[in-house]
Amino acid sequence: MPTALAALEEAYARRGAPRPPASPAASKGPAGDRTPVVGYVGADVPVELLTAAGVRAVRLTGDPDSGSELGDRYLGRGVDPAARSVLTRLLAGSFGDLDRIVVSHDCEASLRLFYALRELRRVEPGTGLPEVYLVDILHLPHRTTARYNRRRIGEFAARLEAWTGRPLDLAGAVAAHDERRRLLAAVAELRRAVPARLTGRQFLAVAGAALPVDEHIALLERLLAEAGQLPEHAGRRVFLSGSDHDTPHVYEAVESEGYVIVGEDHSFGDLFLREPVGAAGLDALAEHYHHSGPTAHRATVSERAAHAARAVRDCRAELFVAYSRIGDEAPAWDFPAQRAALDIPAVLLERQDYGRADLTALRKEHPCAV
Repeated sequence: MPTALAALEEAYARRGAPRPPASPAASKGPAGDRTPVVGYVGADVPVELLTAAGVRAVRLTGDPDSGSELGDRYLGRGVDPAARSVLTRLLAGSFGDLDRIVVSHDCEASLRLFYALRELRRVEPGTGLPEVYLVDILHLPHRTTARYNRRRIGEFAARLEAWTGRPLDLAGAVAAHDERRRLLAAVAELRRAVPARLTGRQFLAVAGAALPVDEHIALLERLLAEAGQLPEHAGRRVFLSGSDHDTPHVYEAVESEGYVIVGEDHSFGDLFLREPVGAAGLDALAEHYHHSGPTAHRATVSERAAHAARAVRDCRAELFVAYSRIGDEAPAWDFPAQRAALDIPAVLLERQDYGRADLTALRKEHPCAV
C-alpha cells in the first residue's frame, strides 16, 4: 500500500482531469440516479452545500502548459490567465462531463468567467457547456452585506435542492468539512515545524487532492499517523503571498532553488484552514464565507499587512515572497505595506507569467544555495 502522502499526491495529480465513466453501482446516488458532478471556480463557493446536496464537487483549475487560445478569444488577454485557461479547458472538454458549473465572485476574473460561460451557453449551445450559477458573496464589513450574503446562500441551497430533487444534509456536510479543516491545520503544522516535515509543494498536493471529503479525511488521518516517517526538509523558510496557485509550477520553481515554502495566503493553500463553520445552519455558513480569509482581491491593504505579519510569525518564515502574475496585479499593491509590517526580508516578484517564476530578483537579493 502506498503511503498516505503518495496517495494524496496521486490524487492531486488527477485534479481537473477527465473522469472515467463510473460503474453502474458506483454512479448511483441515494435516489437511484447518477451522482451529479459539479465543477466550481473560486474561493467563495460554499463547498459544504455541494457535499450536503450529494453531488461530486470538482474545483476547476487551469494548465499553464496547454495554452489558452479559446479563453483569450472570449475573455481577452487582460483577464487573469488562470481564468482564461479554465475557460479554454472547459471548451475543450478537459474536465469530462459536468452537470453544472458554480462560480463565485471572489475576484474580478471569476466574475468575468461566469459572464462568459453564461453568454456562451446562450449564444453558442454547440459548445455543450452546462448550466452555470453564480454565488455572489461579498466581503464588506456591514450588516447589509451580511444580510445580502445570507440571501445568496439560501438561494444557492434552494437551487441545489431543485437540481438534485432531495433535501440537503447540511449538518453532516458541515461536520465533515470542519473535520477536514482541522486535519489540514494539523498537517500544516508539519510544514511549520523546524525543520519542516513537508515541503510547500507537498502541502499544496495534500490540501488540493481531488477526493470526496470522506476519502480525504481518511488519508489525512493516515498522513498524521505516518508523520514520524516523513523526512526533514532543510532550506531557507519562505512565506509565499499574492496570486492564487492552482498548479504546482511556481512552488516547484522556488523550492528547486533550495527554499522551503512553509506558508501562503492564497485559497489553494492554508489561508482557509483556520476557522470552522461550527453550527450546521445557513446563517453560520453565510457568516463563515463573509469573513473568510483576507485575499488580495477582497481585503484592505492594512488587513493584508496585519495578516502577513501574523502568518510569518506562525510559520517561522525567514523570507517573505510576494508573487503577482500578469493580469492579477492586486497583490503587488499590498506589498509596500506588507514589507513595512514585517521584521524579515521581503521581495516582490511582479508581472509573472502564469505558472512561471522569474526568480532573478530572489536570487540576486536573497540567494539560497540548494
